[in-house]
Amino acid sequence: MINSRKLKIFNDPIYGFITIPNGLIFDLIGHPYFQRLRRISQMGLSYLVYPGAHHTRFHHALGSMHLMQNALQVLKYKGVEVSEAEEEGLCIAILLHDIGHGPFSHAMEHSIVESTDHEHISLQFMEALNKIFNGRLTLAISIFKGQYDKRFLNQLVSSQLDMDRLDYLKRDSFYTGVAEGNINSERLITMLNVVDGNLVVEEKGIYSVEKFLMARRFMYWQVYLHKTGIVAEQLLIRILKRAKEIMHEGQVVVCSKALRFFMENRIEKQDFDLEILSTFSKLDDVDVLAAIKSWQDHDDFVLSTLCEMLINRRFLKVKLKNSPIDRAVFKKHKARVKEKYNLTDQETAYFVFEGKIENKAYDRYHQNINILRKNKRLIDVAKASDQLNLKALSKTVTKYYICYPKDSV
Repeated sequence: MINSRKLKIFNDPIYGFITIPNGLIFDLIGHPYFQRLRRISQMGLSYLVYPGAHHTRFHHALGSMHLMQNALQVLKYKGVEVSEAEEEGLCIAILLHDIGHGPFSHAMEHSIVESTDHEHISLQFMEALNKIFNGRLTLAISIFKGQYDKRFLNQLVSSQLDMDRLDYLKRDSFYTGVAEGNINSERLITMLNVVDGNLVVEEKGIYSVEKFLMARRFMYWQVYLHKTGIVAEQLLIRILKRAKEIMHEGQVVVCSKALRFFMENRIEKQDFDLEILSTFSKLDDVDVLAAIKSWQDHDDFVLSTLCEMLINRRFLKVKLKNSPIDRAVFKKHKARVKEKYNLTDQETAYFVFEGKIENKAYDRYHQNINILRKNKRLIDVAKASDQLNLKALSKTVTKYYICYPKDSV
């Protein structure tokens, strides 16, 4: 019997009241593993570009679950069979889909833990919670891994038109104030259907899908791949790299117990046991920010300078190009910085570096979005659309960047 005292509601600025569907999900939200998401930024360091972007993974997880509840209601109304157990499993899968994110989300994905993405760590958390809750997450895990026999259930969690994307585009647009990213998630959900076990969009919803894909492209260029956000994330990655480097040389580097564990040990995907997962669960944005504030005063010039840059928002200059960075230009900046600050080549590489960013708003060849026409035939949205630019969105756009100190010019 469901404990009615646990049927709580959250007041969300995007959707209004979000209802927790049952006691199990309420208890999962209350678990320390999930509560940690209150201290994990949804958009990493984007608040250094868009001051309002301080929302967390906790907000996003609840919002995604809310949209999942709406999608299930729509599909069941249209005659799609979804059992109560499947409904609960879907809500749990989407609620926990990002539980494995580390501090500052994607910026730290390969810095704290080697060659391990957040999806793998999310799965480890779900497996651990499944033991705590006596196997009641087994169906959710099967859906999350794409192993359940109803393919559309996994597509609602992870695809090019899933509840994850529908929430983060609308939410990130709201908190950054970038109106171009705002989408009509309610309209998109209303147009969902299932054909031959796969998620499709009814023809009436084609313009909403077009708007969704265009909004995703705008958000990537204007927000997620904003050049100032890129240099901030690169500084953060290099701060941790330098701290690890000098720590292994025997220098004292003060930080929290949880952060120290991952700084001192090389942890890879296969190493994730319950003990390491428990340590990871104690790691959040607070650990990293506190460390960076402390390291501003470290004796190491590279570490202290990088930390001071990030804390006081005195970033490196970043230039974006449509073609690879000219080697002569790169070497010129490197030589100037090396000479000015009397650095080694290794140290100079922390201040002068290059990279590339890629944006592909729609992939026609991996879990594409199919439009259900009135004659019951399915057609890819890029072919069905009268917007020529949808085909262009299927192409990967690559830009190249170079970063260097502003006073080295």
